[in-house]
Amino acid sequence: MQDTFPVLLRAARSGPDFMPTSQSLPSYEHGFAENLGILLVNLGTPDAPTPSAVRRYLAEFLWDPHVIDIARPLWWLMLHGYILRIRPARSARAYSRIWTDEGSPLLVNSSAIAESLRALLDSQGPGGVPVALGMSYGRPSLSAAIDELEQAGARQIVVLPLYPQYSTTTTASVRDAVSTLLSKRHRALAMHFISDYHDAPGYIAALANSVRDHWDQHGRSAHLLLSFHGIPERTVANGDPYQSQCVQTAKLLAQALQLRDDEWTLSFQSRVGGAEWLRPYTDDVIRDLGNNNIRSLDVVCPGFAADCLETLEEIAMQNAELLSQSGGGNLNYIPALNARADHIEFLSRLVEQLAGAGA
Repeated sequence: MQDTFPVLLRAARSGPDFMPTSQSLPSYEHGFAENLGILLVNLGTPDAPTPSAVRRYLAEFLWDPHVIDIARPLWWLMLHGYILRIRPARSARAYSRIWTDEGSPLLVNSSAIAESLRALLDSQGPGGVPVALGMSYGRPSLSAAIDELEQAGARQIVVLPLYPQYSTTTTASVRDAVSTLLSKRHRALAMHFISDYHDAPGYIAALANSVRDHWDQHGRSAHLLLSFHGIPERTVANGDPYQSQCVQTAKLLAQALQLRDDEWTLSFQSRVGGAEWLRPYTDDVIRDLGNNNIRSLDVVCPGFAADCLETLEEIAMQNAELLSQSGGGNLNYIPALNARADHIEFLSRLVEQLAGAGA
């Protein structure tokens, strides 16, 4: 991997937050600033694949106004009067299909990313850089992760949400939550925030490598579907850049794989409720491909840094069944980047470019 690359950071060096840009950062001295800690953030997961655990998790997740922006009194009635009475049992059954002996795949894979990043940074120089994992909802909490970094001596924190594409529903929620937690602490901790990395060459290269590795091991299907998590259309209409960043990621990945336009499709999955979400919907695309008798379909989910319910159960199980039921053949899910070496190397470079020595 190259020593420098565009890391999508609008480097407001006079302030604590760094926002996305497509400009390359200047060369830097290898290493990290003193007293730096890294906070990796992912969405979260229930503690167990049971209705009660899922209910607790969903109550926290769905109450976030970044996720659901309906007026609070009306939403409270909907959430507690209907959704939390019906959805937990259904979601618990889905979680039980993918739960491992170590726990939730999202937590297992996110923890592996954190451990691998910590090990790589420790190997690059003396002293080491503390790395902590926090979840926006559930455990380990963001507060506990910040405590861990502070106890390790961190006085400035790089916050890296594991969301390649920026959205107010995810990334902005992390930024606001961490800012609030830091503002309540007696000791001042500086925050550097990585907002997205949707077109970073290192990220695109890792994605392309993962697809090629899958093809080398399992063969190549006739078509590649790039499925991203969906968000409501009204969120994009209000200025959210998520859709355009997903499109850019998809185009860059297709270019890296040298795919013709008719060899790949972009879609959006995981919609809920009756509102219009980003189209085309993944299940509709898969149904159409099945109706056209496609014999083999590869699916990759470039918006998920770690495998989770939406990739392992929704894509690899539900949508595989849907393709078969619609007249198609095999759906071959290509795993998320997880703790792949090239993914961890990219994340280390991303952080180091932002908060290297002298930052």
